[in-house]
Amino acid sequence: MFRADVPFADAIALTRALVRIDSRNPDIVPGAPGEGEAARALADVLGAWGFAVELHDAAPGRPNVVARLGPAGGASLMLNGHLDVVGTDGMTHAPFDPEVRDGRIYGRGSTDMKAGVAAMCAAAARAHARGALSCEVIVAAVADEEYESAGTFALLERGVRADAAIVTEPTRLAIMPAHKGFVWSRVTVHGRAAHGSRHDIGIDAIRHAGLVLAELDALDADELPRRTHPLLGRGSLHASTITGGIGLTTYPDRCELVIERRTIPGENAATAVAELEAACARVRARRPELRADVSLDYAQPPSDVAVDAPVVRALEAALRASGETPSVAGMSAWTDAALLNAAGIPAICFGPGDIALAHAPEEWVAVDEIERATLVMEQLVSAWR
Repeated sequence: MFRADVPFADAIALTRALVRIDSRNPDIVPGAPGEGEAARALADVLGAWGFAVELHDAAPGRPNVVARLGPAGGASLMLNGHLDVVGTDGMTHAPFDPEVRDGRIYGRGSTDMKAGVAAMCAAAARAHARGALSCEVIVAAVADEEYESAGTFALLERGVRADAAIVTEPTRLAIMPAHKGFVWSRVTVHGRAAHGSRHDIGIDAIRHAGLVLAELDALDADELPRRTHPLLGRGSLHASTITGGIGLTTYPDRCELVIERRTIPGENAATAVAELEAACARVRARRPELRADVSLDYAQPPSDVAVDAPVVRALEAALRASGETPSVAGMSAWTDAALLNAAGIPAICFGPGDIALAHAPEEWVAVDEIERATLVMEQLVSAWR
């Protein structure tokens, strides 16, 4: 039944079919079904469209789809996108009923990023059907990008490689060769519990944490703006959560800050942790009694491909050939392009949809943008050598 709903190389129909499937990430939404049904349905469609298709689990019951068209052994291009979506709480429309209204497809995952997945699959199928492929196109529809990117990690561990890659995240058809990374760290400040009347022995962990936050505020306001990237601008940090305290009349013995640092190329997890340690050291120089531990929870690197790289130039040419005006910009959100780049595959982002609508209460993608993205990528894969 699924296949019958998706005519050959129809990106619009495939977008709607994928949005109809609940593929919420179970690491984000406990009990959610994950990507399994969406992956199997996509594999079925791509097999019918002439792809050589494989399914490989990135995690138990959560497969990647790897589908290939065109001659192997020569030039290759990967088209990468994720099938998982985030939760649906607070949405203002039905999350998995892909209604078409006012030229838009509504639904969770419509813009992030099932439209991009559909467009890349249809583009490759169309080019192959008219005998235009001189390269191997590797379609990789992966699991878990929204949490820890288990899908693309597993893809790379299996040895899947290409000369370059397009990650079809929503860019509103702009070319995005770079995006920021992120670092999640925590600062645990230790105090000494005591009765509220005993200022002589109590040490206030929350007040000390406030002094550390003031140092981080100065870092974000004064230092980070001086480090910039031509497409991405400056990095940033914010305090995500703060917890601490025992009771109204007790000195708090502990306060924990969780900090997110968004990094630009040239910055990394070690940079971010060193900044936190330096902030604590500056407070300690004034307050020797400060005791604070800094730890790294998780990090993903920024991504950066030169604006004159072959894959960027090829995509610019494909846009012009499709009647579009190329534009190059930076992407603030993190994507799997960073992992592909780290593995030696120059990867850039390009796709239909607006990242501002990702994870939003109202999520939609413009129908005409899906078709335009498909035409551009068909031009790209046809010309890739």
